[in-house]
Amino acid sequence: MYAITGITGQVGGAVARNLLSANQLVRAVVRDANKGTAWAEQGCAVALADMNDADALKAAFAGAEGVFVLIPPNFAPSRGFPETRAIVAALHSAIAAARPGKVVCLSTIGAQATQSNLLTQLQIVEQVLGDLPMPFAFLRPAWFMENAAWDVAPAREKGIIPSFLQPLDKPVPMIATAEVGRVAAELLQQTWSGRRIVEIEGPRRVTPDDIAKGFSQLLGHPVHAEAVPRETWEALFKAQGTADPEPRIRMLDGFNEGWIEFESGESGSIKGEVELETVLKSLVERSN
Repeated sequence: MYAITGITGQVGGAVARNLLSANQLVRAVVRDANKGTAWAEQGCAVALADMNDADALKAAFAGAEGVFVLIPPNFAPSRGFPETRAIVAALHSAIAAARPGKVVCLSTIGAQATQSNLLTQLQIVEQVLGDLPMPFAFLRPAWFMENAAWDVAPAREKGIIPSFLQPLDKPVPMIATAEVGRVAAELLQQTWSGRRIVEIEGPRRVTPDDIAKGFSQLLGHPVHAEAVPRETWEALFKAQGTADPEPRIRMLDGFNEGWIEFESGESGSIKGEVELETVLKSLVERSN
């Protein structure tokens, strides 16, 4: 049996679906019983646990052959990332006590970066959980192609996608969330010892101009990418409700300046098969 956290999200849901397709038993770990109903109807066991509750997490992980760990995204963390540190402490305690057969943990490209940024939260996850004794795999995916969901409306209505990734012709490592879920499910069913780092991106790197071109073809009218001036980011993010936008700004700087990259480089990453066009088409269809 495999216990899956974050199962109501895109990646966790994909992990679960891939395991169910392989006729594996799945335990859905959810905070809200109502959100577990759909998974129960698919044959999953359901465990209730908040990610800050070490005792509930221990019960959810007990007896598991493998556990998939995904911490909830926090795009506006407090200084020093105390929210992440509290969750990771609970996870460490729960995993140490439950002793599952193995753990696959969702991390991120650039988790090894020395400059503090929004993705430092996942570096903390790796550092704290990395000393646990069972086989552990940290899965480091690239930028999610599904982030382009924010671009559908402006592309359709104005023919413009505002881009924080710059310059507009700079290729960025990206990956479809379905691909991340597939690889995570495969890892859970593998046997290894010690600590692994697995880095994954799509079949080719993607520029903001590529995204605009893809929307042009799907929407049937010209769409172009437009760089959002960096000097406007702080005020813009604060207007959106982010008290301290610095971690997000530094993450974007990391992609744009190239210091957020795979530890093994482009040549060392696993390459997926899902193309950008496939993801953009699904995003457009979903928005109709």
